Amino acid sequence: MRVLTPAEVLFEGEAPPTVLPACDHYAGSEKLMLKSLALQQQLGPVFDVTLDCEDGAQVGREAEHAELVASLLGSEHDRFGRVGVRIHDFAHAHWRDDARLILRAAKRAPAYITLPKIRHVHDAAEMIAFIEATRRELGIAQPVPVQLLVETHGALTRVFELAALPGVEALSFGLMDFVSAHDGAIPDTAMRSPGQFDHPLVRRAKLEISAACHAFGKVPSHNVSTEVRDMSVVANDAQRARNEFGYTRMWSIHPAQIEAIVAAFAPRDEEIATATDILLGAQTAHWGPTRHGDTLHDRASYRYYWSVLRRAQATGRAVPQDAAPLFSKVSANG
Repeated sequence: MRVLTPAEVLFEGEAPPTVLPACDHYAGSEKLMLKSLALQQQLGPVFDVTLDCEDGAQVGREAEHAELVASLLGSEHDRFGRVGVRIHDFAHAHWRDDARLILRAAKRAPAYITLPKIRHVHDAAEMIAFIEATRRELGIAQPVPVQLLVETHGALTRVFELAALPGVEALSFGLMDFVSAHDGAIPDTAMRSPGQFDHPLVRRAKLEISAACHAFGKVPSHNVSTEVRDMSVVANDAQRARNEFGYTRMWSIHPAQIEAIVAAFAPRDEEIATATDILLGAQTAHWGPTRHGDTLHDRASYRYYWSVLRRAQATGRAVPQDAAPLFSKVSANG
């Protein structure tokens, strides 16, 4: 009989939750875009590059900036197909032109399109529908995933509805815009660590976004760390985002932050080894209950350990060769 993989048996016919590279690195100018893409070629697809049309474009030169972004997608600089774009927000006159120009001119569609400053569910739905219609009109074969930036009061109050929208693969928290939206009621210390993890209103926002994403199998993406010199601060921010708030992805705004973020989100070697042992034992037992050491396991814990191995792959960590049967369909007697 054929040996079943975790993806086939642990999610009851549903697709496993989305796993994306652990770091989302933003670049706005041509110089920084090329530098970021060169670093991605060096380190591999363990982080995404988001080419920024919102904050990166000069006023009045939005079309030229979108054309620059389009020229890099699918070029020799885009080796892995893990390059996304951020377009202008719904209230900006150029967002439709951003989407249309990029999808028409790029050699390869972006890995995702990020929509900033979402205020209402219907705004996000309209933008997603426009992107999908343009994709179909241009004959692009596959839908382009959308990531939503939650940085307004309106978005936070509807975060579960946003996470449920078809086409959305991730929600990102825009910390600084969110704090600023409170008109001084939240101190500026909440824009950086440790305040960003301690202020009750900011903690609530982070937790609501994370919970909504996990409820619908989407990726929660944590806000930036403003520290660009001391990478131990960045690493600690990433670890807290992961371990205390359930985030599986984090923004980067400086190339030096990327490796610190990826390392903080990666499982440790002993976690990978334990997950491999438990899942191979479960596979041998045809996914019935098993015992590992002095602990009993069933499908609930199997799903957790499968997430460890998927996270290891996404962060470029080595997975034991013994784990190969967990990722591919094989035949066996019995």
